[in-house]
Amino acid sequence: MHKNNARRLESATIQPIPLSERHGTTADLFTVWFGTNFMLLTIVTGGLAATVFALPLGWALLGLAVGNLVGAVFMALHSAQGPTLGVPQMIQTRGQFGSIGSLLVVVIVLVMYVGFLASNLVLGGEALVSIAPGISDTPGIAAVAIVSVVAAVYGYDLIHTYARVTTWFAGGVLTLAFVWIIWVHGLPADFLSRNTFNLSGFLSTISAAALWQIAYAPYVSDYSRYMPPDTGVRSAFWASFWGCSLGSMLPMTLGVVVGLATPKGTSIVTGLALLTQGIAPLILIVLSVGVTTANAMNLYCGALSTMTLGQTLVPSWSPGAAARTVISLAIFALSLTGALLGKSSFLSNYENFILLLLYVLVPWTAINLVDYYLLRHAHYDVESFFRHDGGIYGRVNGVAIACYVLGILVQLPFIDSPLYTGPIALAMGKVDLSWLAGLAITSPAYYWLSKRLTSATPAAAGAK
Repeated sequence: MHKNNARRLESATIQPIPLSERHGTTADLFTVWFGTNFMLLTIVTGGLAATVFALPLGWALLGLAVGNLVGAVFMALHSAQGPTLGVPQMIQTRGQFGSIGSLLVVVIVLVMYVGFLASNLVLGGEALVSIAPGISDTPGIAAVAIVSVVAAVYGYDLIHTYARVTTWFAGGVLTLAFVWIIWVHGLPADFLSRNTFNLSGFLSTISAAALWQIAYAPYVSDYSRYMPPDTGVRSAFWASFWGCSLGSMLPMTLGVVVGLATPKGTSIVTGLALLTQGIAPLILIVLSVGVTTANAMNLYCGALSTMTLGQTLVPSWSPGAAARTVISLAIFALSLTGALLGKSSFLSNYENFILLLLYVLVPWTAINLVDYYLLRHAHYDVESFFRHDGGIYGRVNGVAIACYVLGILVQLPFIDSPLYTGPIALAMGKVDLSWLAGLAITSPAYYWLSKRLTSATPAAAGAK
């Protein structure tokens, strides 16, 4: 049996993982999602509840808890697919959309990886400036990125090792930050009375937290695909669920505390530095280094998605470690450019970015989960995933494409964003419930149409 070796250069990319290469335990699933979330971007996302959505402490924490716990259900259901099929999530998506049809989703998630990576790089640079004012943030952005590239090049096992280390070090530093802010620096006298409840902000907080979890869905099974098939659906689900939900809620809570305890207009990273004065360099350096795990995951999965795109167009291509290295460097260069160009208006760009993700990821996750759990019951013909004609799944599944487009369209009346506000959202006081509408319509529509118009039955022999 192959053993975890962080120094081993991973040879597999998008190919199915053979049983002889399967390794790891559910503890690895917990730490990879718990440790990955201990970073500045998670703290900033939690801070939106207090700074952008203007909620007081109690309501902010409740909204974040509800959103994370609901969103983690979808995230963990995707994670549980990895040990069964042993292929990356975007390869498995060919089973729903067809070999060519899946490219629509692959391109969208590739943009997502670049966006999240650029966001993390901006925050790494901002942290450096907070520690040493007067220094350009460009070296900080580049330094964080380089460490991330190393893990993306070495692959799966090194990324899991990064996450285990981050779980302990960043987790300890996060605890220290709470203790320092509350008992050493102290909270403002009016801390608990700052902001007042507003329904729009509360529901927006739930949506932001839910999306944080759902955004992992397109690549969460990439980090469970090496697990032995006998890992079990329930074990994989709960390890991923609690790892990602707890790993997200703790940093997000710190973001709320920082957002409420600092003057309006102060960025979360700058506010964290002010509230932890005396140990700020330690806090920000560890959390900045911690972001390398998430960056490595974005680079790694971005490379897998790019190779999926390439292999779809050239079926004879079987990319290896060299291809992953070259593509990771290319994505890194693209993200670094985006980070340097967009750093001046980061917060508004980031808020718009996560809203856009919400609208396009929800229909995909609904289709994937309905197909996997309700229609095919985890039985797929993996060999068909790698055929140019799509094998038993064909080149384009019109039902999946139609339901995906429907899932986006039904959200339009419920959208509230800086660029567009739908009539229903406007009538409800600018409350954005688009993601709920997307799930509620796409899931039954895909199930009903698939039952009647396609042969969405378990694959024959060799399904797993």
